[in-house]
Amino acid sequence: MSLQVEQKQTVAPNKIPLLKKSPASIDQSNEPISEWAQISLETRFMELFHNAVALLPTQDDLPDGDGVPMETERHKKQMDLLVDSLEPWLGKRGYVGGNMFVYFSPNQLKNEEFKGPDVFVTLGLGNKERKSWVVWEEGKSPDVVIELLSESTAKKDKTIKKDVYQNQLKVAEYFWFDPFNPDDFQGFELSRGVYKELPFLNDSFLSQQLGLKLIRWRKLYKNVETTWLRWATLDGELLLLPAEIEAQRADTEAQRADAEAQRADLERQQKEQALQRADAEAQRADLERQQKEQALQRADAEAQRAERLAQILREQGINI
Repeated sequence: MSLQVEQKQTVAPNKIPLLKKSPASIDQSNEPISEWAQISLETRFMELFHNAVALLPTQDDLPDGDGVPMETERHKKQMDLLVDSLEPWLGKRGYVGGNMFVYFSPNQLKNEEFKGPDVFVTLGLGNKERKSWVVWEEGKSPDVVIELLSESTAKKDKTIKKDVYQNQLKVAEYFWFDPFNPDDFQGFELSRGVYKELPFLNDSFLSQQLGLKLIRWRKLYKNVETTWLRWATLDGELLLLPAEIEAQRADTEAQRADAEAQRADLERQQKEQALQRADAEAQRADLERQQKEQALQRADAEAQRAERLAQILREQGINI
């Protein structure tokens, strides 16, 4: 995608309208002429600025694609991995774009073969859909840019594009990564207008702008097992893709359902045990009742036997 900007109209110097009022036309007793002049110049500058911006092309006027695909399938998958995992985390706090034109100056040469970043992030301007990123419309440049190197683009990404991001777009943080050579991984931060290399710590670079880390992650993704570049929190937790978030949600729901089933089964077992205890208690009580009845029967039989014996003795003239 070639980034080319053509200005629709220009304002000729001799067409700039004169100030409508002069210092003599206002009451200078309450406002020194120096303050009046400063306010007037600032006001006029803002008017001219807004008028000039209004003449510039918008994203609806500018090309938003050149039909050229990314270098390889792996480059496309790597871009998707970075963009799709950052979007849910970023939400409405910012915008992440991939392989998208970025227009930054109305003075760019028409034949300049500058392509938009493979991945860029801009904070504070919402996540509405855009055809391209037009700096004079948005009011700011991207805060973070990532280029995915290839044999055909590596030299340009490390020189020409790096200079553009540093000197013209003034991108706060710039990273490059080669999906086919993961060791070619570098990060920079803009310091006093010049890119300084970021320290590589724990196999990652820290993005101060996002409060996240870029880490190398060797796993299977979209049927390709290699070392991918991924976002992670400062604690090392990966920012998940929508599919991973859904899988995690489904797994959490399955675990919750399993825990609920186990709880219900435990309650059922406890109820069964309570019933068994109640049944055992009933059987014990019944046994005690039977034992009492048998004791009473034995006592009654013993009383009857004693009475018969006493009767026999009385008949024989023996009184007890």
